Amino acid sequence: MYERQHGPLAGFTIGVTAARRADELGTLLQRRGGAVVHAPALRIVQLADDAELLSATKELIDVVPDVVVATTAIGFRGWVEAADGWGHGEELLSCLRGVELLARGPKVKGAIRAAGLVEAWSPSSESMAEVLDRLLGEGVEGRRVAVQLHGEPLPGFVESLRAGGADVVVVPVYRWMPPEDLAPVDRLIDATLARAVDAVTFTSAPAAASLLSRAETRGQLPDLLAALHHDVLAACVGPVTALPLQAQGIDTVQPERFRLGPLVQVLCAELPGRARVLPVAGHRMEIRGHAVLVDDDLRPVPPAGMSLLKVLARRPGWVVSRAELLRALPGAGRDEHAVETAMARLRTALGAPKLIHTVVKRGYRLALDPAADSKYGDV
Repeated sequence: MYERQHGPLAGFTIGVTAARRADELGTLLQRRGGAVVHAPALRIVQLADDAELLSATKELIDVVPDVVVATTAIGFRGWVEAADGWGHGEELLSCLRGVELLARGPKVKGAIRAAGLVEAWSPSSESMAEVLDRLLGEGVEGRRVAVQLHGEPLPGFVESLRAGGADVVVVPVYRWMPPEDLAPVDRLIDATLARAVDAVTFTSAPAAASLLSRAETRGQLPDLLAALHHDVLAACVGPVTALPLQAQGIDTVQPERFRLGPLVQVLCAELPGRARVLPVAGHRMEIRGHAVLVDDDLRPVPPAGMSLLKVLARRPGWVVSRAELLRALPGAGRDEHAVETAMARLRTALGAPKLIHTVVKRGYRLALDPAADSKYGDV
């Protein structure tokens, strides 16, 4: 009932590192109740004036390839538009009409057909591994293969083709560069370290690598890795995107289909499953990132109050001393009065004061239902 009312991501905060299609991803997350922190970890630099792309285009027009692999819709469109701007548009299209044109997925097929071309084949998995298997299965010895790169690494793809005897021409349509404004990235790193976000999404390997690199520059890489390893979920759109994180020992979650919609669905399944659910004072309490579901009522909780609640929830029903709660309050100093103030605000935020009991001269505890004592008493 509560997920239908508030959305499966209600109470959770998700970091978005995407530069391209960030608005689309943010909207999908917000429609499901999530709060979004946007920090583009990259910017895309188009290569319409780039000598490398122009050179590759002329090379393919002069010596027509046997196969062209189109990997992204934006990249394919950008290539055709750049060629047209140089006055080579028709020559490039004429070249592509006579080759075996492979499209990585349906969006690329759409871009190919919009250019008046027809693809020869596209994998059902939208996987470059399947494209590679097909090419190697056909045999590439002596064949000329053009690969439109898409800004992130294709591990082993070009190398495998060359090892099989292919003459490979890479077509770099755009490049990833660090963002001009690093402040949002720094804020996302700080929020991750403070566990103020519940998940961080990655839609490209360079974005993941860029975030890790920035944390290293700031001397925060070990702390960031610890946060992603223990508390903050790393969600990637696919296995290639996950590589920089996995190289650092970070486990990631990924959808079966490498699309934004399925990525959001993975978060909708994973984050609520990580929330702590407790029977407290006759209520169902579900502790999420920045809010608590008390029965069907979503109650936003300030950061200080959430820090206290998470400490109490580690040992539900047990008394937690003011001194221990004080240590959980960021920047609280040594005055235990700060605990009383934050606790009062927490009770107000929860809307049900009896959820937390004061134990005179000892501290506070969650009012765990008696029937649950045996389950949680040894936690």
